[in-house]
Amino acid sequence: MFAKILIANRGEIALRILRACKELGIKTVAVHSTADRELKHVLLADESVCIGPPSPADSYLSIPAVLSAAEITCSSAIHPGYGFLAENADFAEQVEKSGFVFIGPNAENIRLMGDKVSAIKAMKQAGVPCVPGSGGPVTEEDDHCLQIAREIGYPLIIKAAGGGGGRGMRVVRNEADLRTTIATTRTEASAAFGNNKVYMEKYLETPRHIEIQVLADGQGHAIHLGERDCSIQRRHQKILEEAPAPGITAEERLYIGEICTKACLAMNYKGAGTFEFLYEKGLFYFIEMNTRIQVEHPVSEAITGIDLVKEQIKIAAGFPLAVKQSDIKFTGHAIECRINAEDAKTFIPCPGKITAYHAPGGPGIRIDSHVYEGYSVPPYYDSLIGKLIAHGETRDAALARMRNALDEIHIEGIKTNILLHKKILKDKDFCQGGTNIHYLEQIFMQKLKNKQNPS
Repeated sequence: MFAKILIANRGEIALRILRACKELGIKTVAVHSTADRELKHVLLADESVCIGPPSPADSYLSIPAVLSAAEITCSSAIHPGYGFLAENADFAEQVEKSGFVFIGPNAENIRLMGDKVSAIKAMKQAGVPCVPGSGGPVTEEDDHCLQIAREIGYPLIIKAAGGGGGRGMRVVRNEADLRTTIATTRTEASAAFGNNKVYMEKYLETPRHIEIQVLADGQGHAIHLGERDCSIQRRHQKILEEAPAPGITAEERLYIGEICTKACLAMNYKGAGTFEFLYEKGLFYFIEMNTRIQVEHPVSEAITGIDLVKEQIKIAAGFPLAVKQSDIKFTGHAIECRINAEDAKTFIPCPGKITAYHAPGGPGIRIDSHVYEGYSVPPYYDSLIGKLIAHGETRDAALARMRNALDEIHIEGIKTNILLHKKILKDKDFCQGGTNIHYLEQIFMQKLKNKQNPS
């Protein structure tokens, strides 16, 4: 096992990694920007190193700064968490070349899955069902693009090959808009991702977002931990997640889970990963693979009892998976609400000092958060300040516990989206289960407007 791990991240995921390391008896190094000196994991780590000013580009995204911190602290390995450098193949490569262990898959797999075009090709070869599309980047020849679009059929969606986080995607509903939409997406992709390649896919009107959590040890073993439903989204950003997904049958879970584990074995994948699918009318369509731990991993942990972060560390240290697929038992239901420092109505980030904080409790309640009373939420990073997780024997039990927890949690000094979560959990359609990815924006938000402005 590693003697010391450097945590190349911040916030709740950095604290989550630190706790896993402590349980495994591993010393920790926290790196931080000048704005993050008072982060909880920085205060709890065995060592801490300031790696730069508040700007992520000059601190958390600075590969030389992170590697220098690992060097001077004699760290054995680096855990990237999620975001920042977690899916940067060049970083993973440089970590290994510098003599440290990267806690995650190899650079080749990160690079393969990081480009959506190459990822789709690889998944098709591995037998993973994909959305009908161009099968590769489209050229700049108008006639060629028109031909492909007609073969796919409208509506379709133009996506940036190097995209992510909901950016670099535009829907085209008719032939007249195709050329300008492709050009606009190319420009955005080049500016945002340094890669102007775009591709086309069939646009599914009412899909759900279903993802499969996997673990593979790179030694011929791979398992899945079931599915999560992440369909409650705004601008392609997840707000609430749950596991298992309402309405997904045991047969469907077995079918898609086995496909994903076979794909892991085919590319000799190592570590934790997530296969993301659009699901419509009983069919799964692959959209991307995340080669890292995800924000929503706690709901999978809750229903399986598997500590994903500890498994990541063990796999990176060379240990084979200690559990087989037959050992995985799914128990109950779990829901996660992302608590953001933002206005619940406008979604505008609201950084500032937390003047009062009370965490909820009770059976089946877990909160992953780095904030505390007196902590100042900086304006430089993502607005996520915590994740509230409720687990119950049934979905209804988990919903009831989450409602209680949302009533108990108390944060003063900044605005949060807690009120939005309360309204979602009281919504009749959501409570029935199975809402699609457009529900929050197209139906739920309209319901709120109608209540606020009755005719």
